[in-house]
Amino acid sequence: MAAIARVLARRITLLVPLLLGVILFVFLVMQFSDADPASAFFQGANPTQEQLAQFREENGLLDPLPVRYMAFVGDLLQGDMGTSALRQTPVLDEIGTALPLTLQLTFMGLAIAIVVGLVLGVTAAIYRDRMPDQAIRVISLVGVAAPGFWLALLMIQYLANGFGWFPSGGYVNPADSFSGWLKTMVLPAFSLSLPIAAQLTRIVRTAVVEELDKDYVRTAIGSGLPPVVVVGRNVLRNALINPLTVLGLRVGYLLGGAVVTEQIFQLPGMGTLMIDAVKNGDPAVVQGAVLTAAIGFLVINLVIDILYLLVNPRLRSAA
Repeated sequence: MAAIARVLARRITLLVPLLLGVILFVFLVMQFSDADPASAFFQGANPTQEQLAQFREENGLLDPLPVRYMAFVGDLLQGDMGTSALRQTPVLDEIGTALPLTLQLTFMGLAIAIVVGLVLGVTAAIYRDRMPDQAIRVISLVGVAAPGFWLALLMIQYLANGFGWFPSGGYVNPADSFSGWLKTMVLPAFSLSLPIAAQLTRIVRTAVVEELDKDYVRTAIGSGLPPVVVVGRNVLRNALINPLTVLGLRVGYLLGGAVVTEQIFQLPGMGTLMIDAVKNGDPAVVQGAVLTAAIGFLVINLVIDILYLLVNPRLRSAA
């Protein structure tokens, strides 16, 4: 536990400058974009130039760039991400409404990817160069090459519109109907997770095959231990380092893919919120959504670092 605490302290120390850099980058990008909060506020009202100028002055949009940045950081430190220029509601409230759905979609997709990748990868390694291995390698190759949005459209075409097993879009709150929520989330989660599951399958297979060829495995099996026990207790723990690395890197894909997936399945999550904000020229909402996604990515990678220590005692001793 002491090693985990030391690594956690070091990682959090490194997160501070990374987070400040992300905040600065997002702020500068939005300041030099074409999005105009004044135009968004008066959308459809044909404001005069005097009204636009008054709005910009009252909201500090005419202040020098460093002043605006310091005000932005100061508001963030107080938990204030600004106000939507279009709807005049706090950005934090809008994110609080959209974020739970995106987290549900992301973690369900992550769980599916992990289960499918581990099961198929270990199976392919155990039956290497035989029929199950060859079939799994073909399936994983197709999965890696297939874009997530294409899989989503195929699922809608056949599983939703064709057989009617699932709805083609929309969202049901789990508090209202758990079965309805599950039906609306299955297709989006699978379409989001399958490319990652395919990549994870190939990496798990390679890592497990390398472990199975080591002397300690042959010695353990030769001494009478069941292969299932050897694989489950020793091989998997040593072979999970590379898959965990890839999984941490692919979390960004899950968050980015959720933007497209939510649009295809008409889910009111962070992706839909961000796209609508970009369309309507609402920079405060865009800033808040991007920062939330960046913070989530950094936190998940911190969790992956801790998992490294849990599955590999040698890393704990090195820490």
